[in-house]
Amino acid sequence: MSRRLRVLLLAIAVVAVAASASACGTETVSVPTGGADAPLHHGAELFSQRCSGCHTLNQAAAHGSASNPRIAQSNSGPNFNVRCERPITRVLYAIENGGFSGAYMPQNIVVAQDAIDVAKFVSTYAGRLAPKITGGVRCQTKSIGTLPVASASQSSSGTSTSAPTATAAASTPARSARSRAAGKGRTTQGKHKRAHA
Repeated sequence: MSRRLRVLLLAIAVVAVAASASACGTETVSVPTGGADAPLHHGAELFSQRCSGCHTLNQAAAHGSASNPRIAQSNSGPNFNVRCERPITRVLYAIENGGFSGAYMPQNIVVAQDAIDVAKFVSTYAGRLAPKITGGVRCQTKSIGTLPVASASQSSSGTSTSAPTATAAASTPARSARSRAAGKGRTTQGKHKRAHA
């Protein structure tokens, strides 16, 4: 092979590698930014930053779920392109409690208004690529639902006995670590007493 041909092939290879490397990481959030969509865009940005390592959702440029469930790692989260997540309260519950199993997802990965924005984003965009199931209801036809609105007495006194608001629930865990530990302590003490009784 002549020297000119080798130089030409090397140059072509370098250009090809540079072109493919420059395309890495260029996918961006594809949710409108202005007006009523601003909270959805904010939720998409947060989802991309905090959730994309384990979950997939195209509108947030997130591709963390395993493409083949047979080779998935244990911490590979659901692919929200094909999994419907409605109503919004279900998504907020998962954010507050570390998913539904509590095994891998951190609790309160986002809190307060950020948690609400992520929940709105996920419940709005999840399930758009779900396969059509005969007799099943398409995700887009299901209601996203609503979150309870904070009343003036709840936000000022914090002692109201009514159900917690979404903002209050998003800013604090459903059960604090202290109350979980206390609950576990009672169970352990009860078993301990029975074992020695």
